[in-house]
Amino acid sequence: MDEVFKALADPSRRRLLDGLNARNGQSLRELCAGLDMARQSVSKHLAVLEAAGLITTVRRGREKLHYLNAAPINAIAERWIKQYDRERARALADLKTALEQLPMSTTDTAHTASNATAFVYTTYIRTSPERLWQALTDPAFTRRYWGVTLESDWRPGSPMVWEQEGVRIADPEQVVLEAEPGRRLSYTWHTFTREFVEAFKLGEEILARASAEPRSKVTFEIEPVGEGMVKLTVVHDGFEPGSVVLEGISGGWPAILASLKSLLETGEPLAL
Repeated sequence: MDEVFKALADPSRRRLLDGLNARNGQSLRELCAGLDMARQSVSKHLAVLEAAGLITTVRRGREKLHYLNAAPINAIAERWIKQYDRERARALADLKTALEQLPMSTTDTAHTASNATAFVYTTYIRTSPERLWQALTDPAFTRRYWGVTLESDWRPGSPMVWEQEGVRIADPEQVVLEAEPGRRLSYTWHTFTREFVEAFKLGEEILARASAEPRSKVTFEIEPVGEGMVKLTVVHDGFEPGSVVLEGISGGWPAILASLKSLLETGEPLAL
C-alpha cells in the first residue's frame, strides 16, 4: 500500500488517473496529448502507476491501452474509511469536489460514460493459479461468491449454461472462447432473456436496450506473482459507447471479485 500512496502523491500522476477516469482505455499517445509533458516523462509516471496497481494495461495490436484500476483505492477505503464514518467522508468529498471544480452538467457526465467500451480490473489474491481456476469454473465455488452457476466442460467452442436466482439461460452464442487451465479463460456473456430481467426487476427498457446490444465477452488472465500470490486481470469488452450492459457490469464486477478474493483467502465470501 506504500506504493499506492507514493504514486498518488505526485500531481502529474493524479492528472493521468483523472484523464483515465474521464476516458478509460487510452494509449500513451492519447495520454500525452492531454499533458504538457514529454513522452518519456509520461511513460515513467505510467510505470509507477502500473507498479502500484492503479492502472492496468492491455495490448490491442501494436498499441498498449491503459485502464484505471480501482482495486487499490477500494482497499484503502475498506481499511480506513469503512472503520470510521464512510457516509460523512463521502459527503465531505462531494462538497470539496463541488467547490473546487467547475460545474459539471448531467450531459457532461453522460458523455464521459458513453466513451467507455471496456471494463478492466486487476486484483491480487493469495492463492494458486489452479485454485483460482477452480473458483472461476466450478459451480460449487461460483455459487458461493457470485450466486451464479456456470455449466460447461470448459473447452473452446463448448456451450455454457448460466443459472442465477432460478433462471436458467442457454444460448447457441453463449460459449467458451478460450480455456487454458490456470492461465486464461474467456467466454461470451449471458443472454438477456425476459425471465432474467423480470427476476432482477430490471424493467422493459433495460431488456430492450440490452437485447439490442452486441454480445460482449469476459476474459480472465491469471498470472502467478511470487510465492502464494496470483494476479487476476478481468477484461470485459466488446461494448459499444453508451452500453447499458457495460454500465451494469462495471458496478457488479468489483463486488464479485472482492467476494472471490475473500472466499479464497479466508474461506468466506462477502455478502453481495
